[in-house]
Amino acid sequence: MVMNMGRDAEQGVVELAYQPVVGDYATALRERRRFNRAGRLQKVALVLIAFAWVLNLGVAVGGGDTHVFLLIWMPLLVALLLAQPWLQARQVMKAATRNGAFRAAVSDAGLTVVTEHSSTSVGFAAQPRYRETKELFVLYSDDKNATCFTVLPKRGAAHPADVDRLREILDRNLTRV
Repeated sequence: MVMNMGRDAEQGVVELAYQPVVGDYATALRERRRFNRAGRLQKVALVLIAFAWVLNLGVAVGGGDTHVFLLIWMPLLVALLLAQPWLQARQVMKAATRNGAFRAAVSDAGLTVVTEHSSTSVGFAAQPRYRETKELFVLYSDDKNATCFTVLPKRGAAHPADVDRLREILDRNLTRV
């Protein structure tokens, strides 16, 4: 996708060109966990597991009958839950790597992402929420678990002003979560 930057700026189109990295997807998945139902359940599970482990450790230190199995496996379960976004991001990255470099064009009409092997257009109605991090804009679907998302790394912008323009477009058309 090649666009005339002067004409695009007039029409309110912001272009990004980037090669995705695992950290992009890990951040998007970690941020999704902050507001979706599954993420809230995981937070509760982490607190309950930690509480049970502390109780079990207290019983063990106090000389009571405890299960060593729980003392070993509970911290491993917590580590696995905390590493889940990174592990999922590695799987998503495998698919993204096959597509090569990404180019995204964002306007008030929606966004188009073009790779070496595919082209996708997404209207803002399909992903009506977004979240901004230090390095990314992430657009999320509105289902309860935000199963679909699009990652737009800020490093893909040609100029720092493009990041501000992109934020303005997203603020006009999407709900910040």
